[in-house]
Amino acid sequence: MPEIRHLPEAPTGRRPLAPGTGIDAHRHDTHQIGYACRGVLSVTTGAGTWVAPANRAIWIPAGTVHEHRAHGRTDLRLVGMPVTDDPLGLARPAVLAVGPLLRELIIAYTDGGLDSGEERERLRAVLLDQLRRAPEQPFHLPTARDPRLAAVCALLHDDPADGRTLAQLGTAAGASARTLARLCRAELGMSFPQWRTQLRLHHALLLLADGVAVTTVAHRCGWASASAFIDVFRRALGYTPGRAFTM
Repeated sequence: MPEIRHLPEAPTGRRPLAPGTGIDAHRHDTHQIGYACRGVLSVTTGAGTWVAPANRAIWIPAGTVHEHRAHGRTDLRLVGMPVTDDPLGLARPAVLAVGPLLRELIIAYTDGGLDSGEERERLRAVLLDQLRRAPEQPFHLPTARDPRLAAVCALLHDDPADGRTLAQLGTAAGASARTLARLCRAELGMSFPQWRTQLRLHHALLLLADGVAVTTVAHRCGWASASAFIDVFRRALGYTPGRAFTM
């Protein structure tokens, strides 16, 4: 098992990442916001994966062992915060909505071009205020612990377009549909159809970041048509997949 790096303070700044690269598992004693103003950022912990395109950011609380991954050419912005600055009051990772003002604040704060410490503190105060107002988004793909449910999840991770019912998947995993449905609620915090849709959206974002065409993404991720995919994507993220990387 690779060694997990310990960083006393979460860094603040800009870190461009090539597609498929990232920052290996580590933890820090302070909080951090991860935001990709270009590309898609994923953050993985023992509890699952959080994915954020350019209108989302990821809150990483102090002490959380996590790794970052870039999907597409990614302009990663990191904002470190002492534990005394906790604008969200969350002890777990979360995906946050990023509006135009918060986006520009994060970019300005991480660019390193501020003239004085006083100017930086004023900008930081506004940034914290906007983070307090940022609504949490249900865009977390939790990890199953029960081996039967984990086996079903692995099948769909390998092929998000797999259209088998929960009962059919359960036959392959050695568990009934009723047992798997109960485990989904208990371990994943959502129904099986909700989890499958979340999984497909996560995969779709990563494929779009790699430049795959919308129609191809729709079919690879299990939607019957591009229009059905576009409708689900727009309702979940607030814009169409065709605009995902032109914003």
